[in-house]
Amino acid sequence: MAAIRIAQETVDAAQGGDRQALESVLAGVQDQVHALARRILVDVEDVREATQEILILVLTKLSTFRGESAFSTWVYQIAVRYLINARKLRARDPGLTFEMFAADLENGLVADPPKAPDQDLLLNELRTSCTMAMLLCLTLDLRLAYVLGDVFELDHSEAATILEITPAAFRKRLSRARSAVHEFTAQNCGLVNQSAPCSCPRRLPAAMASGRIKLNDYPNSGEGADSFQAVKRRIGSVVDALKSYELFSAVPDYRCPDDIRHQLTEILSPNI
Repeated sequence: MAAIRIAQETVDAAQGGDRQALESVLAGVQDQVHALARRILVDVEDVREATQEILILVLTKLSTFRGESAFSTWVYQIAVRYLINARKLRARDPGLTFEMFAADLENGLVADPPKAPDQDLLLNELRTSCTMAMLLCLTLDLRLAYVLGDVFELDHSEAATILEITPAAFRKRLSRARSAVHEFTAQNCGLVNQSAPCSCPRRLPAAMASGRIKLNDYPNSGEGADSFQAVKRRIGSVVDALKSYELFSAVPDYRCPDDIRHQLTEILSPNI
């Protein structure tokens, strides 16, 4: 995920009500805000709602930014506070655990699965959705630490500032999250461990039967996305400690729908 990079003069102009600068600020933060919400909440409609609300907060609080931290840090702080405190979204959290997920993965595995039409595309969708679901098995504090530290690869000091904890506390959370993810993938994911009970080809028939994966619906396999076989080779080429890291690195970046930014600038710019 590309970093948030917005020139200070653009922020200053947006704070002064310049519409073009305001749109530049939105364009500069929208993908990162959406990507964070996508990995914390996963559900597409919840992500859309959260992205809109966070961008509104960024706009309405823009006048309070004083440059005491990097602008990107300030934006992520707003996003994280919203994600932690949004009760209506937290209430819809499925409460998934690694134990529940492991049991679900073992249900309906096919020993010798037939090859499906668009097999590689379907496997890629399954790989991505399964990887994203793993994040929901982490408690919110660990999920945030893992996404900021290992998915977004932020400096640990910046991540600690965003979460409003000490660097030592952040490192502890990140270590716990890494250990949980590594243990789960090593025991259950066929891409990380060929001896694991679940593999994407064996799991695909059940995923399609349940409607989780659909023929001709490939949102994670567009232009520039890694293929299933390429990801499999990449994960297989690294040592054990890096396999789960590569698994998450292969999840595509999620771009914010353009209509969200356009709608916000139309609604809010007259009041700024």
